[in-house]
Amino acid sequence: MTLVVTRLSNFFLRTLREDPADAEVTSHRLLVRAGYIRRQAPGIFAWLPLGLRVRAKVEGIIRDEMARAGAFEVHFPALLPREPYEITGRWEEYGDGIFRLKDRKDADYLLAPTHEEVFTLLVKDLYSSYKDLPLTIFQIQDKYRDEARPRAGLLRGREFTMKDAYSFDYTDTGLDASYQAQRDAYERIFARLGLEFVIVQADAGAMGGSRSEEFLHPTAIGEDTFVRSAGGYAANVEAFTTLVPDAIAFDGLPEPVIFDSPDTPTIATLVDHSNAVLEGDYTAADTLKNVVLALTHLDGSRELVVVGIPGDREVDDKRMEVAFAPAEVEAATEADFAKHPLLVKGYIGPWSPTGPLLGEESATGIRFFLDPRVVDGTRWITGANIDEKHVHSLVAGRDFTADGFVEVANVREGDPAPDGSGPVSLARGMEIGHVFQLGRKYADALGLKVLDENGKLVTVTMGSYGIGVTRILANIAELNNDDKGLIWPAAVAPFDVHVVATGRDAAAFELAERLSADLEAAGLDVLYDDRPKVSPGVKFGDAELVGIPQIVIVGRGAADGEVELWDRRSGDRDVLPLAEAVARLSAR
Repeated sequence: MTLVVTRLSNFFLRTLREDPADAEVTSHRLLVRAGYIRRQAPGIFAWLPLGLRVRAKVEGIIRDEMARAGAFEVHFPALLPREPYEITGRWEEYGDGIFRLKDRKDADYLLAPTHEEVFTLLVKDLYSSYKDLPLTIFQIQDKYRDEARPRAGLLRGREFTMKDAYSFDYTDTGLDASYQAQRDAYERIFARLGLEFVIVQADAGAMGGSRSEEFLHPTAIGEDTFVRSAGGYAANVEAFTTLVPDAIAFDGLPEPVIFDSPDTPTIATLVDHSNAVLEGDYTAADTLKNVVLALTHLDGSRELVVVGIPGDREVDDKRMEVAFAPAEVEAATEADFAKHPLLVKGYIGPWSPTGPLLGEESATGIRFFLDPRVVDGTRWITGANIDEKHVHSLVAGRDFTADGFVEVANVREGDPAPDGSGPVSLARGMEIGHVFQLGRKYADALGLKVLDENGKLVTVTMGSYGIGVTRILANIAELNNDDKGLIWPAAVAPFDVHVVATGRDAAAFELAERLSADLEAAGLDVLYDDRPKVSPGVKFGDAELVGIPQIVIVGRGAADGEVELWDRRSGDRDVLPLAEAVARLSAR
């Protein structure tokens, strides 16, 4: 391929000296200032020439590794009809999270948030035999999700670019092999991009399926919390499962006792009051906090539930969403309480002195769930379902039971890993990739079957594998910058070399022209700042902001055939003869 020197004098680029007002993170600030992207609306950006060059480099690495893993590239439209998503139930499941629209004939369409359905239908249309499998196909395509609060530039937008791959096998063993091939490819991709990652167990969410793992990039600005142990366990908080303690025998334990507890609507006030009147040494962990939640089901119906968790824990919003999916969940409102007079706000509990009997409807008349730590035989102080009264010595399994157990309580530093590998620590991370074993959910719904070796129709089993292309780019920008601007890794830099001609001496520009041509002939992609009436300070500022890692300054030493080679990453500057500079840059 013949490379052509790009001249800054006619290149479509305008840098900004001031940060954009809405920029929350470094990548957003620098990508806008350096002329890579431009905001169109909240969470929606235009891509400018520099940004497209970097994005193409990232996509090129992904395509290389997909090919190495045996996947074939296709491309679907972003605008898709309702019917396939209705068949799988996701038209309703996505709720307000997707963009829906109608055509002039009043037919329903959506801007695709993901493409499992149409990939499945494509293979169904073309393949019918086990001999056609295994198959893995992928695309790099824009996705659309109606984020309520788009933020952080490219890190959480309404339009974003993803690589999504899908594997098709007719046996579970085949799925395992396809899954591992994609998982291995992800490790190679992130290594080539210079991105640290942690592979964690994850919840499959609306995607469905069984095995699910996320590739998280550890970063303080990450929107995900994950846990890991020294013994190798790692999971995001949504997928973390509580290590359930053993049940305790409750024979001979004292009966529950109701006590007056005025002005104790919070756990802190309850603990202080209990220690005073019961003459004990109680902590928040001895209390049972009962949280009232409102579920909005897919059919639009609204249901209240109560969840009992240890009083020293808080409800984690993400764990709560997963526990009750696909219903939408929120805290109960005052209007909800008004419709349920048995809910005595601040004094709710799973038991009442007037009933119900064990095994019948809960004391509040609505479904009651428990944290897994509330095992039989544990004793609690909790609400008595009477205004300004609590109960102590309430024993789980003897005095109350639950309609089920749910994981909604927050995970804390030091909690035991469920695999027995020790206590966990918490960290923040940004999801950059996700791999799923979908199994037969979508193939069953859409009728994807093939004939096996015995001529019998079998349902195909699938995997789904996503990488956030634009999110990766933003993460690389977050990692590679200083107080002057971006400093791209060579693998994804928009150009290989940035040549800067300075001063008014024609000799400098003549030498810069020659240098750029020599670098081009050596196979390097060159951005040449040939602007004749721009000061050196402005040129250097733009070079630092744009972030090409190798800069060559042609100025004072031009008459002697010398140039200054500036390594933006290390900060090293060396004055070299032109030929030596070309040789050194060509060898990198």
